[in-house]
Amino acid sequence: MASLTTIVGLMGSVAVAGLSIDSTIDRGASDAPVPMYATTEPAAKARVVNVTGEDFRFVAPDIIPAGLTEFRFLNKGPSLHHMAILKLTAGKTIDDLRAALANPGPAPAWVKEMGGPNAPDPGLEANATMMLDPGNYALICFVDIGGPPHFAKGMVRPLRVVPAKVAAPKPKADVTATLLDYSFKLSSPIRAGTRTVRVHNAARQHHEVELVMLNPGVNLGDFMKWLEKMDGPSPGKALGGVAGMEPGMSQYFTASFAPGNYALICFLPDAKDGKPHFAHGMAQQITVR
Repeated sequence: MASLTTIVGLMGSVAVAGLSIDSTIDRGASDAPVPMYATTEPAAKARVVNVTGEDFRFVAPDIIPAGLTEFRFLNKGPSLHHMAILKLTAGKTIDDLRAALANPGPAPAWVKEMGGPNAPDPGLEANATMMLDPGNYALICFVDIGGPPHFAKGMVRPLRVVPAKVAAPKPKADVTATLLDYSFKLSSPIRAGTRTVRVHNAARQHHEVELVMLNPGVNLGDFMKWLEKMDGPSPGKALGGVAGMEPGMSQYFTASFAPGNYALICFLPDAKDGKPHFAHGMAQQITVR
């Protein structure tokens, strides 16, 4: 089973093509004790689940209640990690997933991409808020920079979601980012400050959004060119976003936007040709003022 989400590992072998620059965008087990249940906030808010990632494991609860959930993912590793969430349907378990991951090829139909916090730079925290139904899930890192994907090194663990009666309203979004084949469309420009972004996949296949703050004087083309070989320090800072989601899904993430230029990128492999979606044009630059 091939990686469902590849953050950077495809960059070295795929030519960058079809980039869009638009300044406004109109269109495993832990050594430390781990609680069995995540700490919950008052009923009026999403439950908060804190997860840390490092080389190469997740530290996370084993069981959480169903409902509106905000995952806060702290990257404590020395390199990029993300916390993609998969739902295992048809009674499948983490053992079935591990067996599927060992075999190259398309993901089985019982694996559903549910989003989750996308990759922040080391030392940073990313978040994603979503509705979770009861069932079996997996937390997984597909990043594969210069070697096997991190799940092959142990960065995959089960998560069980159990029934709960507490309801919470959906977050209030400042902006909606719609994922299309192959572009991002913002409902309005993102303004400086702490902003909540609703991410909706309106396309026919899976997509993600990785948010990168570009260094001063760097544009999208410069960043994508750097990704081809990754020589020298990164010309941008990975802030997170939302990992791969099935068509029709929506999630939310909150980030602090300082004035400057940012990149929105989808690295997921295309259903038809296997190329990352940014090679089809799904990489755009926005300016925050």
